[in-house]
Amino acid sequence: MGKTIAMIPARYAATRFPGKLMKMLGDKTIIRRAYENTLATGLFDEVSVITDSEIIFDEISKIGGIVRRSVRSHESGSDRIAEAVAEMEDVDIILNVQGDMPFVKKGPLSRLLSVFDDPGVQVASLMQELTEEEAVKNPNVVKVVVDKNMNSLLFSRSPIPYPRSTDIPVTWFEHVGVYAYRKEVLMKFTNWPMTPLEAAEKIECLRYLEHGIPLKMVVTEYMGVNIDTPEDMEKAEELIKIH
Repeated sequence: MGKTIAMIPARYAATRFPGKLMKMLGDKTIIRRAYENTLATGLFDEVSVITDSEIIFDEISKIGGIVRRSVRSHESGSDRIAEAVAEMEDVDIILNVQGDMPFVKKGPLSRLLSVFDDPGVQVASLMQELTEEEAVKNPNVVKVVVDKNMNSLLFSRSPIPYPRSTDIPVTWFEHVGVYAYRKEVLMKFTNWPMTPLEAAEKIECLRYLEHGIPLKMVVTEYMGVNIDTPEDMEKAEELIKIH
């Protein structure tokens, strides 16, 4: 059995909120919180940050963290991770935690890793129930629908399912951007060209679906805020006061 590792792809020049990972959230940067909280779960043989940024590299280095520099530029976090793990021979399962997730917790990550007890599972991810209508309509919030076995059917920035029938209760789920995958399928992913749905929606995991590989979805409790926009930062600052 190979190692289970966590990797945090961290790009400084985010499109919607440049430099967000180095913003202070309380007394620590967002990327430092994401790294330290992932490390604190105790679930992994190694936790490392993968970045193209000297600023982020220095931020993790100064606290004694493991950080690697990307050699090439990448479209997605998965591609960035694939470059880093390509030469690692003893790795079995890789968990991809987004650098903009400062509130990551042990429970959801543990449940996510447990689905790999089934040898048929190649990729898995988290989802949480959406309760605000505004979030359902928000294109920055990626929605997911699943089959009866909790395998993903589709991811979209549009409201899915669409409530055409008004007399049937609908539950919407937000895709939480934490992935886990076996190394073998990640290396396939990074060698496939971007697929049509992925290109249209700008959702990287659609590449798996378009190659016939479903994601096993795990329902999680509220995972805090993914910081994609300055508005998200305001919500995170309120949450950090509670924590």
